[in-house]
Amino acid sequence: MTVMTSEALWTEVLDQTAPSDQVPSDQAPCATGHPVAGELTHLLFEGARRERSHGTWRGMISGPEFAYRPGLSPTERASLSYDRLRLLNKCLDDPEHFAADPHRLAALHEWIGPVDGGLTTLASIHYNLFLGSLVDHDREGRDLSAFTSLQRTGTFLCTELEHGNDVAAMETVAIFDRTSGGFYLHTPTPGAQKFMPNTSLTGGPKTAVVAARLIVDNEDQGVFLFLTPLSDHTGHLPGVKVRRLPERTGTPVDHSLTSFDHKWLPREALLEAEHGRLDHEGTLTSSLGNKRKRFLRSINRVTMGKLCMSAGTLGMTRAALTIAVRYAHSRLIAGPKSGERMPIAAHRSHHSRLLDGLATAYAMTFLHRTVVDRFAEHTEEDREEVERLSAVAKGWITWQARAITTECRERCGAQGLFPANGISDLSANIEGGITAEGDNLVIWVKAASEMVFGHQSAKPDTLPPGDLTDLPFLQGLLAQVESIWQARARTALREGPSGDPVGRWNVTSAAALEMVSAHARLQAANAFASAAERAVDPQARFLLRSLCRLFLLRQIREHTGDLLAEGHLTPDQVRALPPALDAVVADLAPHMLTLVDAFDFPAEMLSAIPIASGGSIARTMEREEELVGASC
Repeated sequence: MTVMTSEALWTEVLDQTAPSDQVPSDQAPCATGHPVAGELTHLLFEGARRERSHGTWRGMISGPEFAYRPGLSPTERASLSYDRLRLLNKCLDDPEHFAADPHRLAALHEWIGPVDGGLTTLASIHYNLFLGSLVDHDREGRDLSAFTSLQRTGTFLCTELEHGNDVAAMETVAIFDRTSGGFYLHTPTPGAQKFMPNTSLTGGPKTAVVAARLIVDNEDQGVFLFLTPLSDHTGHLPGVKVRRLPERTGTPVDHSLTSFDHKWLPREALLEAEHGRLDHEGTLTSSLGNKRKRFLRSINRVTMGKLCMSAGTLGMTRAALTIAVRYAHSRLIAGPKSGERMPIAAHRSHHSRLLDGLATAYAMTFLHRTVVDRFAEHTEEDREEVERLSAVAKGWITWQARAITTECRERCGAQGLFPANGISDLSANIEGGITAEGDNLVIWVKAASEMVFGHQSAKPDTLPPGDLTDLPFLQGLLAQVESIWQARARTALREGPSGDPVGRWNVTSAAALEMVSAHARLQAANAFASAAERAVDPQARFLLRSLCRLFLLRQIREHTGDLLAEGHLTPDQVRALPPALDAVVADLAPHMLTLVDAFDFPAEMLSAIPIASGGSIARTMEREEELVGASC
């Protein structure tokens, strides 16, 4: 008897399971190739930059190496992510240049996010936080070939066990040794252990960029980065202690606790740039006046990390919607007549929720494009504004991603619970994006505190005349929402208890966070509306305008009371809002497949997902049993 492995069985089953398991093949969802979907794709994926930024990664995930692998243990899944990282690296002509290109770096995360959450984490750490930090600092005489060839995987050690949200208070020290000219890297307390980078022996030899306080003659010079070898092929190096953490939610990664016991580092381990250089006499020169600014400049790659995290969750969102919409058109239920069968997508209660997700996903995508463009072009003058915008966008995009993928999983019913159907793991992987590179609530609180008085809302002096079908009118309403909550936050801060900073912020924070939320949604709506106007094909423009209107109407519905009270909406307009929503949903419902086809996932990827290709887990299992019998 010849016994096939579960992986081989799965591959053959997918190859042989017809896409007509539940619906006739002439009705099964498939990539339309329609020019409308093509133009939508062009607009969604950066137009002329599409092939350069996205083409490599789209092609890569279509290969069998990135298909679902059943039956792997957590350790094997973590190792697989490292194997895929090496395959990914082979696609790069110049990893150093890649790490310095925000558009290509973000695009990578959009495509690998849906297929391997662990790989998304590893790629973000290696290419952005690690290699990017090296590229951003002085590079003269520094050989990066071991990292660009992935002979050594890079990792990034910043947050500590007791210093996450207050990472600026970290305790790890790098003590300048005048005798050797190098440094002694040390973890002084248990709470100073670095938490929770991928520093185990899984994946091969590793080197870290470690954030630590530079101590010169017992004086704290602030936090800088130090290039630190952690392990080789025989194990961890002397002075390095690593303990693997328990499994977390989402795709497994070898997260660990890492500490240092007076580990000596050579002089060149210190990463230097204009924000801080140490001469051989131990004198620090810096273009920045205080330790906090030097710290933020040292870890400035965290801002690009926010864009990488939001990009990964953006790709997961589009994948969840693609799977759920395609399944909704092949999943048949009883119709109104005896013996009649109809797709569940025909029901408003089903397709309206998916269309809400589609509208938001398009808004998320266009917002992300705008923010990455701003980041790529920013100067010293607008650095703080762009960093804040990146934080606001990251919070909003990742939170929306979680909500949409959860909704999509539910709309797929029990089929959505099986990892082979490509959707069940997405929400758990998005949780990592919500927390990584700055916990969403924390970075929003920081943005809120800056925006109460340091930001001027974009509300028009007077709303242009319009109605609920008019995009500029709806955008103006959303701008008014931001202004209303900013005014409330300012009033609360002024009138809060004097002499009690925490008390004053406590009475301000709720309104200030609502202001940030409205700001994020307004920026997304404006980016969406601008993209709609760039559409050349009339049908594509109609779909984008309608989808943008759906997005805006959903946002405004939450604030009709305030808008009515402030005189920006009339009672008749409030009453007209529900039927307006229903009308735009009805207009869009026949075009759902076109809207997800525009997300441009490879046919090879979708054909390997049973419910995305007209099949089901049950039918796949039947074919597996048939193949087992045939192999005996």
